[in-house]
Amino acid sequence: MKRSRHVIEAVMPGSIAEELNMEPGDELLRINDMPIEDIFDYRYLCSDEYIEVLLKKKESGEEWLLEIEKDADEELGITFASSLMDDYRSCRNRCIFCFIDQMPKGMRDTLYFKDDDSRLSFLQGNYVTLTNMNDHDIDRIIRYRMEPINISFQTTNPELRVKMLHNRHAGEVFPKVKRLAEAGIEMNGQIVLCRGINDGAELERSISDLYEYLPALRSVSVVPVGLSKYREGLYPLEPFTREDAREVLAIIHRWQEKAAAQWGLHFVHASDEWYLLAGEELPEEESYDGYLQLENGVGMLRLLRSEFAEALEERTRNRGREAERTDALTDGKMVQGGAKKMRQITIATGLLAAGTLEELARMAMEAEPDTTITVFPVRNDFFGELITVSGLITGQDLIRQLKGRALGDALLIPCNMLRSGENVFLDDVTVEQVIEELEVPVIVVDPEGEDLVRAIFGEKQDDTHRRRQMYEQTDRSDSREA
Repeated sequence: MKRSRHVIEAVMPGSIAEELNMEPGDELLRINDMPIEDIFDYRYLCSDEYIEVLLKKKESGEEWLLEIEKDADEELGITFASSLMDDYRSCRNRCIFCFIDQMPKGMRDTLYFKDDDSRLSFLQGNYVTLTNMNDHDIDRIIRYRMEPINISFQTTNPELRVKMLHNRHAGEVFPKVKRLAEAGIEMNGQIVLCRGINDGAELERSISDLYEYLPALRSVSVVPVGLSKYREGLYPLEPFTREDAREVLAIIHRWQEKAAAQWGLHFVHASDEWYLLAGEELPEEESYDGYLQLENGVGMLRLLRSEFAEALEERTRNRGREAERTDALTDGKMVQGGAKKMRQITIATGLLAAGTLEELARMAMEAEPDTTITVFPVRNDFFGELITVSGLITGQDLIRQLKGRALGDALLIPCNMLRSGENVFLDDVTVEQVIEELEVPVIVVDPEGEDLVRAIFGEKQDDTHRRRQMYEQTDRSDSREA
């Protein structure tokens, strides 16, 4: 097995490493005479109170054996260039539905990287196919309790999975899933549904087979394939119709009833797109089992509604108490200060969430009549009109469609339009460029309903946003769409 070199990038001041004269550029070779594959080996081996560290010095090339006594789980105080201490594992599949294959040329390189790494599933919530994992990898997941592991199943029909993933080994993963389940490793599953391929009877089969992995497999989300306009030369796929969506929901609801009766869980969940396409109401909050699949857009709109209503009600109560205190202090006398200024704002979002945000805007305007809110659904010209999520809206589409419009006092955009940790859209347009082009302040809103309430009423002060990664690999281990 190829092993990465673990070269120290930085040493924390006052740490054990600094006391022992570890320096940037030194190479960590072994701990307790054990080789180190990645960050999980490192953390596991460093957790003891007594450890022996074999180090190769940068300048002299000498090998130092350091005997270290410390508190259990006390950090050594060194960091490495990669958060994994290893290279990312790229995807070996050529899935017929892969969104990365549907992106235009000329975008930043990281957007084209296809990861399929179980370690990123644990650290970042990424979904993996298990096709590039061997028994050693499964052993490590079990040993280190790397859970939950998120798995892209697509289908449990081995022959069909080979076809969908275009990988002759794709149908051989289910013994691995069985091992994980028998070891009690918590898993979540995903099925990307393609019309006429893994829906209908194949979807019934997949849910039935996956049901046998309960309770270790706690949830399975069913999401419709995303189809961009850049599909020339790719496998022919068609969008789902309203009738298709209703049939998918009927299958899911039958299995939810069975799972709820037997396990107290709904187990299989439909992403929000299915309900909107079918013209059906979103399920109630208790149907989502604690929102295990938010990353796949399962229950995100319901959660936003609930959080928004709760935050709006709390704000109204607080303002009522403030008004009572003011009346008591002024003894009912007229207080100078003039009429309150009207606040006008625009909320930009994708077509998918527009209806929900319009509903929330009406609630906010009823609570605060001095506020006017316009919700603007941005059509995705860049990827094509079949892409309706806000997380794939580009800066250029936002600018082009809002240019010249009266946007009011501020433009609100959801944080998932931006790259994780930066004010940059998928097409490298920056928030600052949007501000300059549209001549309006831009407020980036976090996913929580409370943050949207504060942003609407001009009370948002925290500029730190938890932007989510989507279709892009970066060297981060702390990431969290409508």
